[in-house]
Amino acid sequence: MAKGTKAGALGPADDELSLKKISPSDTGGLDEGGARDLLNKDVERLAELHDLLYAARSHALLIVLQGMDTSGKDGTVRHVLQGLSPLGTSVHSFKQPTAEELRHDFLWRVHRVVPELGAIGIFNRSHYEDVLVTRVHGLISSRKAHDRMRSIRHFERHLSDEGVVVRKFFLHISEDEQAERIEERLKDPRKRWKYSASDLEERSYWDDYQAAYEDVIRRTSTAECPWYVIPADHKWYRNLAIARILVETLEDLQLEWPEPEVPSLKSVEQKLEET
Repeated sequence: MAKGTKAGALGPADDELSLKKISPSDTGGLDEGGARDLLNKDVERLAELHDLLYAARSHALLIVLQGMDTSGKDGTVRHVLQGLSPLGTSVHSFKQPTAEELRHDFLWRVHRVVPELGAIGIFNRSHYEDVLVTRVHGLISSRKAHDRMRSIRHFERHLSDEGVVVRKFFLHISEDEQAERIEERLKDPRKRWKYSASDLEERSYWDDYQAAYEDVIRRTSTAECPWYVIPADHKWYRNLAIARILVETLEDLQLEWPEPEVPSLKSVEQKLEET
């Protein structure tokens, strides 16, 4: 984690990333109880920083969540971002493009929902689906995927130049843990609705997805718009790691409360008398 915080030593990914060298079960030396206490503080702090971001209106924050099925994208939104005000928060998910979207370039549908200045936007699956699923299933060539990744780097750099801070998280879950979570879905009536026959089909492409994610992260993690690989076998650590990075990201902006033009008390009293 950035700055060597107590939640571990995670930092932005680079072009030498190897997913095999990162343990999905890593907990940064923390226990669950201590992590939950830290998370509660970070969730509260994140809400405060969101208020400041909304008031300052000089930046926006775009959070990109990617990962294999059951890695915890929905859980991250629910537990890490629970304190955010609905005012100035949006969540979007990018799945199979519609007929209208297919008539435009692949980033058209994404740019339309980038958060405005002052807001936080969450992409629960994102524009990266167009260089992951499409590539794994042979819908586009590796060359086309690399062309698209170049476009993504330029797109995200443009967002950064315009004040949109982009932070991207790959929720790194193990194959064994995913199997347990899929089995849990089938056993729990409250979670069974999430199960799809495609879940098992996609598992058969596990190695292909790992290779594709590794390549994507290496090619699109930049100083301005970094990727973070988050160990996700332990949900409590996943939540804390992401929350801490987001808090540090917003604190690094050093935002200040705006100073509106406030009329003097005397002038207000005079206007009240006139009415």
